Amino acid sequence: MKTIAIYPGSFDPLTNGHTDIIERALSLFDTVIVAILHNPNKTGLFTVEERKELIRQSLVEYEDRIEVDSFDGLLVDYAEKKGAKAIVRGMRAMGDFESEFQMAMMNRRLNREVQTVFLITGLRWIFTSSSVIKEAARFGADISGMVSPAVHLRLKEKMEQAGYIRRQP
Repeated sequence: MKTIAIYPGSFDPLTNGHTDIIERALSLFDTVIVAILHNPNKTGLFTVEERKELIRQSLVEYEDRIEVDSFDGLLVDYAEKKGAKAIVRGMRAMGDFESEFQMAMMNRRLNREVQTVFLITGLRWIFTSSSVIKEAARFGADISGMVSPAVHLRLKEKMEQAGYIRRQP
């Protein structure tokens, strides 16, 4: 029987820190569903469909073991619908622990069959987050080592369209 885990998040955009967690989750589970939470109250830089496509492009070597999807509502309900036995969460620093622990306990209360697995982010990615990468990209910083080439290209295009980065002649 295949073991399925869900790695939920906004992935706006996918970072190399996210990719690190996905790769390590794949060493524990047969399939990882990278699930974008669709929150109609939040406006992301990338649409949900753009994020899905960027994730697929960035993780093409794992296409037979990952599924890219989006959901709304309760994560444990989504996990049950997908047949997942685990929720994977990445932890960068101690500050993440309290809120992640609270969510894990609530999810466990709602559905005891779905376990939460915490993976500590690799040291290389401890200070990497989507919001920090977007902020650096707004000011034209080189973020190429923090995201996949596909994300880097699309992020640069988005920043140029928004007028943050001027095209070089």
